[in-house]
Amino acid sequence: MPEPYTGNMGGKAHFKACWLAETLRLREALWGPLEDATEVRRARQEGHNLVDKILLRAHYLGKRDKLDQLINKWMQGSRLALAVLCMLALASGIGVALGALGDGSRPVNLLLAVVALLGLNTIAFIFWLLSFLFKSHGGAWLGEAWLWLTRKLARGPDAALAPRALIEMLSRNQALRWLLGGISHGLWLLALGGMLVTLLALLSARRYQFNWETTLLSPDAFVAITSWLGSLPGLLGFSMPPEALIRISDGQHVLPDAAQSLWSGWLIGCLVVYGLLPRLLALALSLVPISKAMSRLAPDIRLPGYAELRDRLAPSSENTGIDAPEGSGVQAHVHQHTSVRHQPGQAVLAGIELSPETPWPPESLAATVADAGIIDNRAQRKALLDSLQEQAAGKLLLVCDPQQTPDRGTIALLADLANLAVQARIALVAQPAATGDTRLAVWLTMLQAAGFSAEQLLVELPAALAWLAQDPSSEHTRGEAHARS
Repeated sequence: MPEPYTGNMGGKAHFKACWLAETLRLREALWGPLEDATEVRRARQEGHNLVDKILLRAHYLGKRDKLDQLINKWMQGSRLALAVLCMLALASGIGVALGALGDGSRPVNLLLAVVALLGLNTIAFIFWLLSFLFKSHGGAWLGEAWLWLTRKLARGPDAALAPRALIEMLSRNQALRWLLGGISHGLWLLALGGMLVTLLALLSARRYQFNWETTLLSPDAFVAITSWLGSLPGLLGFSMPPEALIRISDGQHVLPDAAQSLWSGWLIGCLVVYGLLPRLLALALSLVPISKAMSRLAPDIRLPGYAELRDRLAPSSENTGIDAPEGSGVQAHVHQHTSVRHQPGQAVLAGIELSPETPWPPESLAATVADAGIIDNRAQRKALLDSLQEQAAGKLLLVCDPQQTPDRGTIALLADLANLAVQARIALVAQPAATGDTRLAVWLTMLQAAGFSAEQLLVELPAALAWLAQDPSSEHTRGEAHARS
């Protein structure tokens, strides 16, 4: 039996519910509508509005067709892909810092070191800012790499549905750009953090010589560049070499250790101010619209696939039949309902598509059992399902004729009815001359494939009726006594 739906969800659970509904919508758009009579019935009874009923229907269909497992597997793949990218980003940051400083055997060119540490990050960040002018996802390359890698990890015939549904759902809610951007900023922060930690470790453990080398630029140009780059870090307390020190840091003069310390602080300040802080601010700005989009996330009932469900899940009126005008010879009558209403927890007996010659109800039927009659058409099936959905039966016995050829519709009906009772049994009652009919074996095979255990399948009506009339409490007491013995 499908797990109960916990309505009024929030946060991650609501996000997954909307994602599942969008995945189901795309699947039905590609391969046609699913058979969902039972799920629609449950959604109409449990839901409060159309959106809630759409999510309920998707929840029960997702459980039945295992679409929820598809989304769970995709989320596991996305976490694995993100973990791989995090490790690569951290390793890349460490590698860039090692390459920028070297092993200390040669002087460090300050301009080349700044370009190595911040060049690619700055280009990617500028592209991300420019993407707002062109309404694209440019600049969030690492976020797109995460999405691509996650798709590669997904396997299965329906594996492409989950990411497609996620992208379309987030795009409609203006959250995809911010999600990919947030992932990209987070990965860049890991890389820059790895650079910073590596710089601090190397500068603490080794002696480095810093200088500037240029053929085209004059000393005045280098002084201007260095002062401009160091102005913002200087406001935050990072060291800024004086102009005189900048001029003599051309590799032609021997600098004191204090000068090398000033250049180290200047280099770290540039990495923090022009690398880490912009990415940290961009990540914080990305989380705000993502949070707002998640809070208002809901299926768009105007979309194809959702709009067609309105009349089935939330009809504006119920059909009560033809109301003919009053005239001569027309007299209103009250027709008694033929189906017996059972009490919650009561034992219920029903015959499923039995032949007209079958005597009903059985003569040995106990007075405590509610007789639902012979269910033979669609209206009767719907009435019984609605009745059991409203109040579950304690015990349910479904009598079938194994001389008839079983079909998937009948097996599905038996499974739906059994799910609406605490205990359920199937009685396959054949005529004496037909006990050897091979169709009985087909019935048993199909019912066991549908999830019925051998204990639930009976072939003798008296034994089935005796089980139905038995008090569940006394049965439970005898079971405990047998277990103790």
